[in-house]
Amino acid sequence: MLRIGFAGTGLIAWAHGLGLKAMIDNGLLDASITVVHDQSDKRAHRFAAVCGGEVVGTTDELMQGCDAVWVCTPTSAHRSAVDAALAAGRAIFCEKPLATNLAGAHALVEAVAQTGVPSQSGLVLRSAPVFRSLRALVESGSLGQPMAAIFRDDQYFPIQGTYASQWRADVDQAGGGCLIEHSIHDVDILRFCFGEVDVVAGRTSNFSGHAGIEDLATVSLSFRSGLEAHLTSVWHNILSRGSTRRVEVFFADGMVWLDDEFRGPLHLQTSEATEIQECPSPAWVDELDLGDDEVGLAVKTYVEADRSFVDAVVAGQTPEPSLEVALGAHRLVDSAYRSAEGGGVPITLA
Repeated sequence: MLRIGFAGTGLIAWAHGLGLKAMIDNGLLDASITVVHDQSDKRAHRFAAVCGGEVVGTTDELMQGCDAVWVCTPTSAHRSAVDAALAAGRAIFCEKPLATNLAGAHALVEAVAQTGVPSQSGLVLRSAPVFRSLRALVESGSLGQPMAAIFRDDQYFPIQGTYASQWRADVDQAGGGCLIEHSIHDVDILRFCFGEVDVVAGRTSNFSGHAGIEDLATVSLSFRSGLEAHLTSVWHNILSRGSTRRVEVFFADGMVWLDDEFRGPLHLQTSEATEIQECPSPAWVDELDLGDDEVGLAVKTYVEADRSFVDAVVAGQTPEPSLEVALGAHRLVDSAYRSAEGGGVPITLA
């Protein structure tokens, strides 16, 4: 039985914890949530009461009580939790972003690589059925060459509402705003679907007044394939809008759009017809006792990635997506920030 620990028990830990518990209860995983740690003892006990595990007072105690740890702390605390896991030889699932800047992310990835400890990054959009379907469509070539992608990502500023993550307004803890904290997912999924990027240009703005925390970012990415992508990322105060992504892709012989980041569907249009392509999860995901309300659907977004990590660790295989993949997303985000600092000048990647 794999013993699971949680470093940090905020909202993202709940997304993972509820899904892991459901898979354990359904007999899909030979595992148990055994130990949790958080700077807030009250928050840790609330998490443990629902998801399971003993609350401990230190990170070292946490590592002694688990075989694999989910690092779900604020970004600035990722490295200390990862170092504790490495010292104890524990497998690591590290949430995104890995660090508050590219140098920190590179150092973290290098430290993990030197130990050979199994690790996986929290880029969960790669396991979303709709983006797997989009990637398969691109690879099929059925609509011809991809030409342009327009990606809009918006959510209300996550220091309020369901998120209530005050640390995301602190640049020392978060490293930045909507681009690094949220849209690092977006640049990664564009890379996942369309391949490598040659040139990045970015602009950022701050409307909320939190120093160093942009709430608007626009990023242009030129891909080696010739595709041009434009990303707009916004944090606003419309509490009736949670995390929402809309993607439009124009191919030589058709176009595709989606406005649900998990199951889609994909909407396809060609000269001959329009089509709706459903993007269901595997049957075992829907069989989990999580419900189809907003909370249940949000948790289901994470279960395939979490199961993949556990299965890989137990089988002695290499988990995916790797921390190196996350480092690639960090490089794109860093390039966009450097471009924005220079007034939007394009950055050519080495």
